[in-house]
Amino acid sequence: MKIANRMENLSPSVTMAITALARDLKDQGKDILSFSAGEPDFNTPEVIKQSAIKAIQDGYTKYTAVEGIIETKQAIINKLKKDHNLEYQLDHIVVSNGAKHSLFNLFQLLIEKGDEVIIPAPYWVTYPEQVKYSDGVPVFIETDDSTEFKVTAQQVKDAITPKTKILLLNTPSNPTGAVYTRAELEEIGEVLKGTDILVFSDEMYEKIMYDGEKFTAAAEVSHDMFMRTITINGLSKAVAMTGWRFGYIATPKTEIIKAMIKLQGQVTSNVNSITQHAAITALEGHADADIEMMRVEFEKRRNVAIESFNAIEGISCVKPQGAFYLFVNIKEVTPDSMKFAAELLEEKGVAVVPGLAFGTEGYFRFSFATDLASIEEGIRRIKDFVESK
Repeated sequence: MKIANRMENLSPSVTMAITALARDLKDQGKDILSFSAGEPDFNTPEVIKQSAIKAIQDGYTKYTAVEGIIETKQAIINKLKKDHNLEYQLDHIVVSNGAKHSLFNLFQLLIEKGDEVIIPAPYWVTYPEQVKYSDGVPVFIETDDSTEFKVTAQQVKDAITPKTKILLLNTPSNPTGAVYTRAELEEIGEVLKGTDILVFSDEMYEKIMYDGEKFTAAAEVSHDMFMRTITINGLSKAVAMTGWRFGYIATPKTEIIKAMIKLQGQVTSNVNSITQHAAITALEGHADADIEMMRVEFEKRRNVAIESFNAIEGISCVKPQGAFYLFVNIKEVTPDSMKFAAELLEEKGVAVVPGLAFGTEGYFRFSFATDLASIEEGIRRIKDFVESK
């Protein structure tokens, strides 16, 4: 039996692999501290759990429309209006099995062979893999600490070619926590005017913001950006609903919506009906107090982790404005992030994700979505490891 050729260009997820390895080692009785997973350590808020239980008891256990039930889509519309003053209609929304599924659908239905997708690096590991699987060409724009891992409008302009189909933005960013300001998004929008380039704006971490900063959605900065932006979002990170698998897109381009419904209808059909009803509770704001509690705790953890890392000689870290990751610079220690991560796990029992997985060598990603005691002990072990080198 021969596996299809298209699978040859698809790489496994390094983050998933390291998380699984750390779990296996822990199950074997080894003292492992894992900072590799992008998953909140908090439970899903009780009010959302109760909504799911009620949905089951009320018999909402049947197939739904492929694109989601009207009540869930309306809750998304209301949320986007309330948070960003954006006007969408029911035929502008599709609900999918997580944002990763939303992205896969979009790439499959929009990319023709050879189409280019501009992706700022560091990037979430899934972006280039899905582009390549769809016969597209990832075009990377390199960033570093000096620009807080954000691309400039000039860099975007320089990367555009006649084959450019999509610009992919992730704000707040995984793996760096970088957040684009309104002014930066406006400048990027000006560069795109007069082109047919679409903007995929992955805003999964929008509720996890720090230092009093306000999140700006790409679609809200101008009418032109609204018309070209496909917003991708969900409830996994901010509402601690990773296992529920709920993502959605919003775009005024109804031809994209129709095509996505057609594709999803032949692949997964609808998101499970229980999750859709529970999502309404989250989208309507009934878990906002829980979201704020988690955000405040994440900010405390970030502050402790940043101070601790920057006190270690030979490594440094830019203070992120969002998400729950630090992207730690280890260039003075070693340029080989894979070797660093492997030896750190073997010698100190600490799991982190090498920067190479995100397209940027000389760094590692450290998730602070875990308890403060583990963070402090993990960084202590990393300090010992770095000093030993």
